[in-house]
Amino acid sequence: MMRIVVITSEPFAAGEAEVIRRLLDAGIDRIHVRKPGAGEEPLRRLIESLPEAYYPRLSLHDRLPLAAEYGLGGVHLNGRNPMPPAGFRGLVSRSCHTPGELAEHAADTDYRFLSPIFDSISKSGYRAAFSDADLHDAAAQGVIDTRTYALGGVRPDLLPRVRAWGFGGAALLGCIWRDTSAEGLRRTLAEIDKYRKE
Repeated sequence: MMRIVVITSEPFAAGEAEVIRRLLDAGIDRIHVRKPGAGEEPLRRLIESLPEAYYPRLSLHDRLPLAAEYGLGGVHLNGRNPMPPAGFRGLVSRSCHTPGELAEHAADTDYRFLSPIFDSISKSGYRAAFSDADLHDAAAQGVIDTRTYALGGVRPDLLPRVRAWGFGGAALLGCIWRDTSAEGLRRTLAEIDKYRKE
């Protein structure tokens, strides 16, 4: 079954810890905590508001030493944070924007995001960067594989296309955070469950 990760919105959301708990309880594989502008203390408060049982399924994008301090399960590397903390033993993921970057970082990551695959839901004007042929070619060359996750504009109904291109997973952001009411989350999670199995 396709792996699904959810990336947090940049600003802290009301009731965010409860949303994260609901997502993980519903079968989302990992939560990527991405708060590039956040100070250390607000991040600590978010982490500490979650039960420790969830920590192995959290990955941090910023303030990476906190991942080692709290025993979180992963760190995510990017231009701001190109290296994991010294001695970190959890999962390492990375943002990539070309097939060449995917290939370059295949050996030093557990999985990688390739983006943008579709037009972004959360970032205005952030358009898909690859054609259908580009993605099929990258998969045929083994660059897109089960350790590559599609990012950018991914909605539940697009998961069958993501799978057909050879991705092992998808990272969701805009389609999750646009409606985190109890009913909105229930509806989105039901769609994810339906399409990730098709």
